[in-house]
Order: sequence, then C-alpha cells, then structure tokens
Amino acid sequence: MRQTERHTRMSISRRSFLLTGAAVAAAAGTGFAASQAGAAPAPQAGPAASPAGDVVGKVTVGYQGWFAAPGDGAPINGWWHWSPDMSKAPAPGANSAKSWPDVSEYTRTYPTAMPDLNGGGKAALFSSWDQQTVDTHFRWMREYGIDTAALQRFNPFGSEGPTRDGMAQKVRQAAEANGRKFYVMYDVTNWNGMREQVKQDWTEKMSAHTSSSAYAHQNGRPVVCVWGFGFSDDARPFGAEECLDVVNWLKAQGCYVIGGVPTHWRTESEDSRPGFSEVYHAFDMISPWMVGRIGSVADADNFYANVNTPDQAECDAHGIDYQPCVLPGDLQDGQRAHGDFMWRQFYNMKRVGVQGIYISMFDEYNEANQIAKTAASAADVPSGSGIKALDEDGTACSSDYYLRLTGDGGKLLRGQIPLTETRPTRPVV
Repeated sequence: MRQTERHTRMSISRRSFLLTGAAVAAAAGTGFAASQAGAAPAPQAGPAASPAGDVVGKVTVGYQGWFAAPGDGAPINGWWHWSPDMSKAPAPGANSAKSWPDVSEYTRTYPTAMPDLNGGGKAALFSSWDQQTVDTHFRWMREYGIDTAALQRFNPFGSEGPTRDGMAQKVRQAAEANGRKFYVMYDVTNWNGMREQVKQDWTEKMSAHTSSSAYAHQNGRPVVCVWGFGFSDDARPFGAEECLDVVNWLKAQGCYVIGGVPTHWRTESEDSRPGFSEVYHAFDMISPWMVGRIGSVADADNFYANVNTPDQAECDAHGIDYQPCVLPGDLQDGQRAHGDFMWRQFYNMKRVGVQGIYISMFDEYNEANQIAKTAASAADVPSGSGIKALDEDGTACSSDYYLRLTGDGGKLLRGQIPLTETRPTRPVV
C-alpha cells in the first residue's frame, strides 16, 4: 500500500467521531437518554464472568509497532508513520509524530530533518523494526507490571504485509524473553476483503504464534481480537452477516474472540450501525473504543454513569467479559491533567467491576495517546516544533510517568491496592 493511502486510512480510523465538550455531554447524557426511549427493560443478572486469565483480571496495552526508518532493514523501507511522505525524513510541517518519544534507552536511532532539541542534541527517532526497540518496550511492560500486549494487525495483504509479519515475530520474541503475554488484534479499517482474508491470514500465518509460551489464552483458548465491526463510518462498511461469519469462524477455530466495538454498541446508536446486536453478543469479550469520546475527569464520570455501568450490566446478563478502554489523554490537546484524567478512569472502571482493561495505547505517538516513555520537558522536544512535553500544564512528570501510572492501575484492578479517588502515582520519583 502506498504511504498516502496509509495516512488517509489513519486519518479516518480510530480518531473519527471526535466528541469534545458539550458533544461529549450530549453523547453520554441527553443523547444516551434519547437513545433509550422505548428500549427494552434492563437485563437481569446472567452467567458469571470468566475466571482470571491472560486478559480477564489483566491490563492489556494496544501495541502498534508500526514505526520504521530508512536503513533499519524493514521491508517497507521508509519513514513509516513518522512522516506523511515515507521517502522524506520528518521535518517542520511534515512530521506525523504528535508527541515526541524519549529515545534515551534505544541503542539505535535515526536522525530526522527536525531542528535540534531545545536542550541540545539531535532530533532522532526509533524504529519498531529493531529488535532492541521491541525488547525495550516489553522490558518496560515487565518492569511496570503491564500484563499483556495486543499487537495491531491491519490489512497484511498489501505492501505493509512483510513488515507486519516481521513485527509479529519480533513481538513474540520480546514477549517470551520478558514473560509477557501478547495476542493478535486485527483492525479491519478499509480492509475490503477482510471476510476471507482474516481467515486466510489466521490459518496460514498468525495461528502459528499460538504455540508460543507467550501467546495469551483465556478460558483455555488462544485470544484474538477483531477491531472495527459495527462502526457507522465509511471506512468500515461491513454488514452484520459477514461480521458474524468471521466471529463465529474464529470461535470455531477454538479462539476466545474479543470485539473492539463502537462506544455505543449496546444502544446501536451514534457511532454504531443498527442491526449489529447479534454480532456484538457473539463476542467472548467486548472492548468499546473511547479515544475521542472523553477528554476530562467530568467526561469520564459522565461515561461511567451513563455508558460503562449499563455496558457492564449488559455484558453480565449475556456472559460476556467487559474490557473497556482507559486512555492517558491527548497530550497535545492538554487532556492529561498530569495523570488525574487517567487515574479517574481506572477508579471508575474498578467501581464498575470490569473484567479487564485495555490501554489505548502503548506507543501511539501519532495521536499523543501513548503511555510509553515520552519527552518530559520542553528541553526534550525539537526546537520550534510546538510539540508539548509531559510537563505541558506546569507539573513536572518523569518520562516514564504514564507507565508507572498504568502499573498502579493494574494493581487497583487486581485488588492489590485499595480503591481510591486520589491518584497514588507521583509524577516524579
């Protein structure tokens, strides 16, 4: 696939349906109430949730692993996801990184055309293709108590395929070396042939990874996720029948299947297509998307009351495990509130009684929603770039702050620390 096509796809992918301010309130409050008019009575208690496994009772991080640079040896051979034009190094006005990573622990980095850092030093970036990069990321997961990683797998039948195949092997190696779990998460955005190609890819390539000691299992079955069924935008035009066919086929292969679904899957409104209830209820676990839906503590509380709590009740009634998203917030848009926004979500999800938590995302520097190590201060970002560092609101934060915060969120989920509204993680240690 050409890079221009890739970035078009990114622009309408998970960032679509952006809701902020009053729009969020409407979606979680008034809009929600309107969608319930004439709805069926609330479901009664149903089968118990699954026992603890590699996703139930665990924190999972979404892992993109989609960065590359010329000279790294990756088949894609370009500035994959770092630049809008893969043939050109990131430069002022042509840079796809919304946040700037802390690259101090990578043994190999790649110089860009961005200005030097404010504090001195060259503006260089990492490549996901380097095994040491992936090893470092999974070492961080081990050190900060993150259990499982969901490797994002977009359509592998184009030019990205060989690179994505290689990334799966690199993730497997790193997970095995660090005692972490991983699973494949198909993103079907703009994947027109997905019905048969997901089956082909799983059969011919990805199922082989389930033999790894690091491959995630739940209820004795290998875990696989499909993200994108039921969304009402043009990038995911699939009908309910073909989506249900894929879900049931994966289950017939012996898989525990997670659905990355629209925020309003339960009411089949707003970002969800109507007529998808059977698809949603076929999943073993439901993981509704939240990026772009909330951006403050007040938003998180609104969704806790009006979306997450009834979602959990619906899942309980149908024997489905519930794995909502928790996000650090868009750093560039000033959503993070030095960790208070993210901690409020952990607190709320523990109160809901969720079966698992999905962090969106580990390394999403393109959307500034990453928890991986990030520039701590203005000294650590390219001069004149306008890229915000973790101390953007005046509170100093270490580059690993959101890894530490996620680790504490995992302790809360597992009952290792008491439920508290007060964030226990210090921004700097």
